[in-house]
Amino acid sequence: MGDNLEKTEIQWHPGFYGAAELELISNKGSLEFQREINLSKMPLQMDLLIIKKLADVEIENEIGRIFKKYNVVEYKSPADGLSIDDYYKTLGYACLYKGLGDTVNQIPAEELTVSVFRDSYPRELFGALKKSGRTLEERFPGIYYVGNELFDTQIVVTGRLSRASHSSLRILSWNADTEDIRTFLMKSIQLTEPADRHNVDAVLQVSIFANENVYNQIRRDSGMCDALRKLMKDEIADALAEAEEKGMEKGMEKGMEKGMEKGMEKGMEKGMEKGVAKGIDHAILSSVRNLMDTMKWTAEQAMDAIKVPSDERSKYVSKL
Repeated sequence: MGDNLEKTEIQWHPGFYGAAELELISNKGSLEFQREINLSKMPLQMDLLIIKKLADVEIENEIGRIFKKYNVVEYKSPADGLSIDDYYKTLGYACLYKGLGDTVNQIPAEELTVSVFRDSYPRELFGALKKSGRTLEERFPGIYYVGNELFDTQIVVTGRLSRASHSSLRILSWNADTEDIRTFLMKSIQLTEPADRHNVDAVLQVSIFANENVYNQIRRDSGMCDALRKLMKDEIADALAEAEEKGMEKGMEKGMEKGMEKGMEKGMEKGMEKGVAKGIDHAILSSVRNLMDTMKWTAEQAMDAIKVPSDERSKYVSKL
């Protein structure tokens, strides 16, 4: 995972969209999330627009305290830079969005905010902002309000956010902390609504891909592994179904072939019985190997997943 090419191939934004909705889950009924808003006929898009439906609703999460009716959000992944030009581009998105109303001043500037998210501290950008006459105030840990700007603006440094409250954003990093992952898993396992679980899956897929070694360690923790398994049950089910399908196809093909050969010599019925039995054994072995490879599980965990009887496991372990 240390290869720079691999790093640039991670699709971070779907994970961020999921994390943003999870961060603001306490007020999800009062917010509307619109992803990748086109600003022109050319490929010019805002990452995320969050519309606050009711003016008098107070957003519980610290990130949303700045929100007004229209809230432009830009996310910079760990692979992206954040220069003064990137900052101005985001302000430009907000200006374009303000100017695209169907009527004059349909989107008032005083009802528009800008939020920029990035994992690491943008030292050069902050220096450039101060030099240009803006002010910076760290209103909450990792959340910096920019003063003397066209719109109310904040820069969110996700790596400096509170551990207790912002684990969904903190684990979107090349160096996710084990405790942040543990906090995220324990909070996420309590969510039951399909949309929330979808967001959890989006965050986990990105975080796991970027932090393979950390998650391999977590899988050796029985409690955390169980939580991870429950959260990713759909992905595991898909992997299991694929493994079983491939294993059954190969196993039945080989087993039936051998069974047919023996059946011709010793009797079709017994040959077919042995062929089917061997096919099933081969399918189980293939499924176990596939799960060990894709999910980084031990043989025992893989056999737990496909419910191999305890008294039959030794014969499969000896063949792995």
